[in-house]
Amino acid sequence: MNDKFLNGNEAVAYGVLLAKPHVVAAYPITPQTKAVEKISQFVQDGDLDCEYMHVESEHSAMACSIGASSVGARTFTATSSQGLLYMLECLPYASGARLPIVMMNANRAIATPWNIYGDQMDIMYALNSGWVQLFVEDAQEALDVTLQAFKLAEHKDVLAPVVVNLDGFVLTHTYEKVSIPASSEVDAFLPPIAKYDHIMSDEHPMSMCISAGNHQNQGFKQLQHEALFNAEGVFETIEREFSTQFGRAYGGAVDSYRMDDAEIAMLTTGSVTGTARVVVDELRREGIKAGLIKLRMVRPFPTKRLLEVVADLKGLVVFDKNVSFGYEGTIFTNVNSALMQSGKMLKVENVIGGLGGRDIPHHEIKSAYMNLIDKKNSKQVRFSDEEVTA
Repeated sequence: MNDKFLNGNEAVAYGVLLAKPHVVAAYPITPQTKAVEKISQFVQDGDLDCEYMHVESEHSAMACSIGASSVGARTFTATSSQGLLYMLECLPYASGARLPIVMMNANRAIATPWNIYGDQMDIMYALNSGWVQLFVEDAQEALDVTLQAFKLAEHKDVLAPVVVNLDGFVLTHTYEKVSIPASSEVDAFLPPIAKYDHIMSDEHPMSMCISAGNHQNQGFKQLQHEALFNAEGVFETIEREFSTQFGRAYGGAVDSYRMDDAEIAMLTTGSVTGTARVVVDELRREGIKAGLIKLRMVRPFPTKRLLEVVADLKGLVVFDKNVSFGYEGTIFTNVNSALMQSGKMLKVENVIGGLGGRDIPHHEIKSAYMNLIDKKNSKQVRFSDEEVTA
């Protein structure tokens, strides 16, 4: 192990360095730029032997990644916000062809109005793309999950592209101490990518996007849908292997904090989890049985694991850093669906906040918890700060 002071972008770059991809397709966009810049430095210095392709757009970055992955290359790219939306057309080509590409997304606001700061609106547009969706809280987790993402994407029972989400600026630009595993240890954890039957070569050329008419297309989609569910179980196994090898564990698809006897809890994704953890400790000191649920995997949605964690709760607030205009937060929609499938009757509220990089202060998190008890605000779906300042 080697400790360094890194921001989230750099932590991902070190994860990519250790994963030894054959191809990196790079196009800069704030706040992801520092990640691909750091990787380019590794290549320039001779630390990483890969084909570094500086393409002309995000759409080209994904098209390039699809081409490289289709011939068996371990492939990485990164993007954010409007860049992700620009490459959106390509995402189902990658997942439908079962190509194990790994991508970092620096979660950022979507125009209009223009804003370069962090929220999770961008990745919600890609929720139905067939990609595995992972979220991380801090820089150490960003490095570790980048390594796990390659192993998950390339697993024979998954073979699906994976996106690792980091909150823009709050995580991509915040420096923390990060332990970097030794290359030899990573080699033992992450073997070279296997050559699967659907990978083409000069000796075995094939079409990667055949036509499937009205009698066949649904069958392809059904098989893809069922296969993506394998990712949750494989991810849990990979987490255990990672913990054994490196001594760090993150709880699998759903992590929990002080949930053993919790009566109320908040569900979070990404970096806001750290603030919520501080609030939980404070509430516990005040005698309130509060807990925290950190959703690390959004696709496939870990319904069974989530229901196990919320089994004894009386109230749950879901904190969304996105809004599906005209309805509610998207994570809230998914959580509600899981609860309805189980028939569990639980008071569930949705707080939307942090849009466009707006601060999520301690008192707003605490207020969301207390509303489950005091019921001062009767709205099931509301913004964290309802004063409109636009």
